[in-house]
Amino acid sequence: MKLKSTLIIFSLLLFFSSIFGQDIPERPRPPRLVNDFSGFLSGNEIFQLEKKLVSYNNKTSTQIAIVVVESLQGYDIADFSFRLGEKWGVGQKGFDNGIVILVKPKRPEEKGEVFIAVGYGLEGVVPDAVSKRIVEAEILPEFNRGNYYEGLNKAVNTLVSLTEGEFTAEEYNPQSEGKGFAFSTIGIVFLLILFSIIGRLRRARYHSLGHNIPFWTAMFLVGSSGRSHGSNFSNFSSGSGSFGGFGGFGGGGFGGGGAGGSW
Repeated sequence: MKLKSTLIIFSLLLFFSSIFGQDIPERPRPPRLVNDFSGFLSGNEIFQLEKKLVSYNNKTSTQIAIVVVESLQGYDIADFSFRLGEKWGVGQKGFDNGIVILVKPKRPEEKGEVFIAVGYGLEGVVPDAVSKRIVEAEILPEFNRGNYYEGLNKAVNTLVSLTEGEFTAEEYNPQSEGKGFAFSTIGIVFLLILFSIIGRLRRARYHSLGHNIPFWTAMFLVGSSGRSHGSNFSNFSSGSGSFGGFGGFGGGGFGGGGAGGSW
């Protein structure tokens, strides 16, 4: 009798689990790392994020998936994120090196929500406190200004830096607070390089034409050179280097690590 009752309860749990599981979106085919089911991002923004995440996946095998859903179907956003990560298998099996950034956009009648779910294998690298800090310092300030792509891009950059070991979880707070200094340093270096290039262009032009060229002409030549390189960069094709071309999701698991917030 006891065995029969246990079997009935187990069967009911499986039944309800299968019903609730149907609310989670199916794994995309062909596989993609950026999936917007809500029109939250523009086509070009999706393209840029996908390109960055595919390149990172191909280089490291760590997978960061960005998913935007219209509704959480009654789930808590954390639960939805973990279920989606498990169902899609974000990350590699045995390494569990996947991260899901889930967004439920803001609507007139309800707040927007975002959550970073971290796979088992990355919980030491991206602990809950750091996930919370990324949400509060990188994502939400941009989301509150309507800069959705910028918020997600900043979060991705920080997660990539953490998982690649550019800085540790303990170093992340000072790193994020010192970004203004870092950016000013980068700006100075950029200007030095720029003026060096202008100087070389003017000297080359002088030898070829017998006189110096105006500063703004040199600037135009530098800008033209940059646009030429930029056009090659923007012509990225998913082709053989696509996420699907490298096997797609690998079967990673999630155990409850992560944090979120709302706006």
